[in-house]
Amino acid sequence: MASRVDINGHPTWVEDRGGNGEPLLLLHGGLGNSDDLLNSIGPGLSDGFRVLAFDRRGHGYTADTEADFHYADMADETIGVLENVVGGPAHLVGWSDGGIIALLVALRRPDLVRKLVVVGANYNFEGTVPVEMDPGSDVTQELGTAYMARSPDGPEHLEAVMNKSFRMFASEPTLTTADIARISMPVLVVVGDDDLVTLPHTVSLYEALPNGQLAVIPAASHGLPLEQPEALNRLILAFLAATGSPRTLMPIRRARTLPGDVPGDHRKARQGTPETGVA
Repeated sequence: MASRVDINGHPTWVEDRGGNGEPLLLLHGGLGNSDDLLNSIGPGLSDGFRVLAFDRRGHGYTADTEADFHYADMADETIGVLENVVGGPAHLVGWSDGGIIALLVALRRPDLVRKLVVVGANYNFEGTVPVEMDPGSDVTQELGTAYMARSPDGPEHLEAVMNKSFRMFASEPTLTTADIARISMPVLVVVGDDDLVTLPHTVSLYEALPNGQLAVIPAASHGLPLEQPEALNRLILAFLAATGSPRTLMPIRRARTLPGDVPGDHRKARQGTPETGVA
């Protein structure tokens, strides 16, 4: 069911697909809208979760204001949806800008976050490949068409939204690995092997997370959720279904966090019992 809900004083388009499982909030990418994820990975998640999504200010069916775009304000919107629509903590699945926002919400309100899945997300604006958006490209045309079909501000407002978005992309986010290290809940980091976010930056995100997992999807770009929704859903469902820390045959990075370990000691023999990290 879709409706407009007052979030921090602004009418915000929210869709609640219902379901009997734990709430799962989808966070769309920059210059996109909630339909992007609801129509790609949403159907594959709806059997086991209460799937929700919303259009951020200036995106999709939610009107814009004169204020510039900032990720901190977008995190405020998300917190408002979690408090006033979800009614408590949820799993957050964020793509691109949505992933950045998920990280910010986890830092500011960990009480509202169960697990995180971040897809093609950078924690610092320097972590992306410099690209120029060609006004005539297929991607730009699709973004513009989707915006004009939904925006209550009319097609003439598209240029303003584009300008505000690209100003934000050039200077935000500004998180550090020290900030990321404060995120304690389980996080699945997913990226395409030919993503807009660089692989070294993605690996640094994963390595900074105390409880992170990493998946690099072959033959995928920044458009991964639209290109390979089934593959992405398999990863998400397995990650959300898992309990406890991963148990692997030869833990290296995770060896530091297993019961009885000496921090930084990776030389222990690990054989034969659950305590040693063997599944």
